[in-house]
Amino acid sequence: MPTHDTVVAPTAPPPGARAVWRRPRGRPAALAAGAVLAALVAAALAAPLLTAAAGQDPYTYHDDLIDSASGGAPVGAFGGAGADHWLGVEPGTGRDLFARLLYGARVSLLVAVGATAVQVAAGVAVGLAAALGGRWADHLLGRVTDVMVALPALVLAIALTTVVPPDFPRPLLLVLVLGALGWGGVSRVVRAQTLALKGLDFVAAARLGGAGRWRVARRELLPSLAAPVITYAALLLPGNIVAEASLSFLGIGVRPPTPSWGQMLSTASTWFRADPMYVLLPSGLLLVTVLAFTVLGDAVRAALDPRGASRLGRDAGRAGKRRNP
Repeated sequence: MPTHDTVVAPTAPPPGARAVWRRPRGRPAALAAGAVLAALVAAALAAPLLTAAAGQDPYTYHDDLIDSASGGAPVGAFGGAGADHWLGVEPGTGRDLFARLLYGARVSLLVAVGATAVQVAAGVAVGLAAALGGRWADHLLGRVTDVMVALPALVLAIALTTVVPPDFPRPLLLVLVLGALGWGGVSRVVRAQTLALKGLDFVAAARLGGAGRWRVARRELLPSLAAPVITYAALLLPGNIVAEASLSFLGIGVRPPTPSWGQMLSTASTWFRADPMYVLLPSGLLLVTVLAFTVLGDAVRAALDPRGASRLGRDAGRAGKRRNP
């Protein structure tokens, strides 16, 4: 999870939708990352259709496709890949690897998006309350936020997930735990932005017009806070994907038979010599997904940063003058 506070200074009006879209289009890396994520999300949403087209599902055991004499290694090259099992089968169980990777993507993305939504909602609420609630509220909520930021989130997540009854839905549990432990950074960003926006003319005009404190927050402040909050959320997503994979790898996140990339990597740690494909496929997908989210998050930050836009315009103007003296 990001530990720095990403603040977009309110020194210029937020860019229009067309300008925001135009800036990432000039970044080939951002376009590639967006295409990768779009393909991944589409594949995850269409997992039932894709696995049905392959004639497989993520839960059926195929004992005839593993070699019991070798301890359960898949029969054939590349993890038993073939016409029926496009990416091979899982060692020890013979379950279809293509289906488990797709359904694992559904779990990873669902947990990451859900946890990010909880973090943003809690962070925005606490940050606004601290900035608008007076000195004592600001002091109290500021100390609570400092404690949440300083806490070892992964250690606490491990402790919380182990004391919950095993019949509680694990994806929902991960969403709640990661969301409850990761809102501190969003709160700091929202508080800092709100304190800066409170002194601007449009907020003062709304107050003079008779608008109450929370009406001003809803109508005037929240639209101006959208840019930094979206930027920070884009940076939180890859961290939440890694956190879910880490907890599942340790055996306290998503549990069998529900597929998860972290859970598959935990099992693959004993099979990397007999079946390297079982290690490379989930780890490769995890790496590509986190990298794509990180690149796209940086592009979103640059697109929504008015200071970056002004620098971009000045640089373009200088380049035009050099070409046309």
